[in-house]
Amino acid sequence: MSVVEYGRVSEARSDLKKVLDAASAGTPVTVRRDTERFAVVDADRLRHFLSFIAPKAEIVNEGGGWVLLFPGLPLAAEGATLPELCEDAITVLREYAADWVDHLRQAPNHRSNWGLVQLVALSSDEQLMEWITGSRD
Repeated sequence: MSVVEYGRVSEARSDLKKVLDAASAGTPVTVRRDTERFAVVDADRLRHFLSFIAPKAEIVNEGGGWVLLFPGLPLAAEGATLPELCEDAITVLREYAADWVDHLRQAPNHRSNWGLVQLVALSSDEQLMEWITGSRD
């Protein structure tokens, strides 16, 4: 397997088309900056992968309405109908992702939710609805 590696940001920058073409093809691409190493990946491939490993929603009918919970996460949504539930869940997920970027990413009990935040950021509302309801791509 051919891996595309750049030892310096300036090298990757001058070869940006090759970097993006390789990432689009699914080829591993890395770029070093000082002691840090970064991966360049196709956003759709990453979103697809994260949709399979992110926490699964639990949806229950409770008292004539619907409740959605993510076990282990401080997230919940409610709705009188399933479509309302999904709309509320999407709002809750987007608000959590914004709060995570703003300040929660530094909190020890939220740090590991990076993948969920990436999934939310890379997904349309329709994709999030499919993920929530389990009708993944």
